[in-house]
Amino acid sequence: MESFVSSLPQIPVFDGHNDFLLRLLKDPARREAIWSGADGRGQIDLPRAKAGNFAGGFFAIYTPSPMSGDLAQMFAAMDNPPYCLDLPPMMPMTEAVDVALAETGHLMWLERKGDLQICRTSAQIRAAMAAGKIAAILHMEGAEAISPDLDSLYVWHAAGLRSLGPVWSRPTVFGHGVPFAYPSSPDTGDGLTMAGKDLIRECNALRIMIDLSHLNEKGFDDVARLSDAPLVATHSNAHVVTPSARNLTDRQLTQIRETGGMVGLNYATQFLRPDGMRGDCGWDEMMRHLDHLLSILGEDHIGLGSDFDGADIPSCLGDVSGLPRLLQAMLDHGFGEDLVKKIAHENWLGLLERTWGA
Repeated sequence: MESFVSSLPQIPVFDGHNDFLLRLLKDPARREAIWSGADGRGQIDLPRAKAGNFAGGFFAIYTPSPMSGDLAQMFAAMDNPPYCLDLPPMMPMTEAVDVALAETGHLMWLERKGDLQICRTSAQIRAAMAAGKIAAILHMEGAEAISPDLDSLYVWHAAGLRSLGPVWSRPTVFGHGVPFAYPSSPDTGDGLTMAGKDLIRECNALRIMIDLSHLNEKGFDDVARLSDAPLVATHSNAHVVTPSARNLTDRQLTQIRETGGMVGLNYATQFLRPDGMRGDCGWDEMMRHLDHLLSILGEDHIGLGSDFDGADIPSCLGDVSGLPRLLQAMLDHGFGEDLVKKIAHENWLGLLERTWGA
């Protein structure tokens, strides 16, 4: 096994999205065991991150919805398309703030442990990577913890927030997300609210990256009209390959390319498989999405957006330690080494420099 692993590409991977902080939120008393790898579960921990050459990425602050309905029935629906799952109701800000503070506290605890650095600039990301530390971006997936008057946006920015998605599928005071639906267009409702439009303008002023993943089509178009920054979807795939509401149409991909933006490939199987099911899939499905994204976005505007610890992912990848196998699959598929390096990390670093400045 040692010789096999060492023969795989030793290329750093910078990732567009993970939900590791949610794992710590759910079991805070065991965070030491979770991070050290003694827990033995989930998709990210420090030893496996090192084994996978995981250089860093966007660590999501995410507030889970209180469960309404039977989880097994929801999963069963996603195993038997077509489906359209009801969205949870809007989350009260007071609840979201408590969760967001707790998850941010966990990320700051990881920084204090010494193997991770919260990065607020592109230069800090490059320095952390050069020092062998995981370069973490504080990202908010769903802006429920932001007050409509936007005063708290400045508080979160001061705490290190550098990336924000206005919604995680369920509605917020800022806009509307897409349901988990297959087959479905992402054109599923109204666009941004007036508060949402103000949020986009203030994010531009603060150079907070705006994440379009989970946002519906009208909201996407509102951001495209309002924003002066590159358009970015941190963890979304090609709608023409898998017609899920969560995936991006060719028109949206073209708009992203025209602004110098980025799309990160999502590893969730229901967004990879052409049939929209949660069951396992392999490298072929991932390469099919990458091929289509490349055909529209070009080589400089595509990266990886795993959704580690937030999704069921292909067993051939398994967890963060499997990233070298993914890069090898790209090489075997015919991607040159220079292109693989762009997808693995270079494009994300370039996008952040275009968004935040050097």
